[in-house]
Amino acid sequence: AEVMELTAVVDAPAQGVVLEASLDKGRGPVATVLVQQGQLKRGDVVLSGKEWGRVRALIDETGTRVDKVGPSMPVVILGLSGLPNAGDDMQVVPDERKAREVAQYRSGKSRDVRLAQQKAASMDDLFNQLQADEINTVNLVIKADVSGSAEALQQALVALSTPEVRVNVVSTGVGAINESDVNLALASNALLIGFNVRADGAARRLVQESGVDLHYYSVIYHAIEELKSAISGMLKPEVQ
Repeated sequence: AEVMELTAVVDAPAQGVVLEASLDKGRGPVATVLVQQGQLKRGDVVLSGKEWGRVRALIDETGTRVDKVGPSMPVVILGLSGLPNAGDDMQVVPDERKAREVAQYRSGKSRDVRLAQQKAASMDDLFNQLQADEINTVNLVIKADVSGSAEALQQALVALSTPEVRVNVVSTGVGAINESDVNLALASNALLIGFNVRADGAARRLVQESGVDLHYYSVIYHAIEELKSAISGMLKPEVQ
């Protein structure tokens, strides 16, 4: 690339990829984006996955607010409607109406896929119960500080499943643990896991009243070790 002097396109609407997204208490949804081509300017209308919005502010790696960034530059953007997933494409679109339409269409498609997966999972559960007497299931509700951590934790914990004990993640989310998360854990008889996040006051009171099992972690391996220990206690003894 250096010998051929390859360069990115600068004079074009910006395109890039989302590296990470989190929910900031004072600023709302924020996403770290790597611009791959074009220039991203403050005031641009952007579309990323199921989310869209007008860029209210751009913050570079030093924490300084800037008016525009070019190719190969990472930047934090404020103004999105929600949290995109890590790895989602980001692009500038001509107007808000088009961005909103595409985001709503993608959201609908994502909901259809999620419902189909849930239906398939329930059919698999029924088939497994017909084949075996009973398969123990550990349900989990995961909340994390950023979407990448939630995704990594989900994959690591689901991988602990065995033929006798299945780990099922009911829901994952980003941000502090709230009453809805506690109610979901209560309804699905799930363990509630907070990774680098805490429960708010209302959620803490509900946890004490309902007796939901709430665990806080800041290191992913601690969560894996504790759940592995719990699963090993559910396995049937091997008689030799």
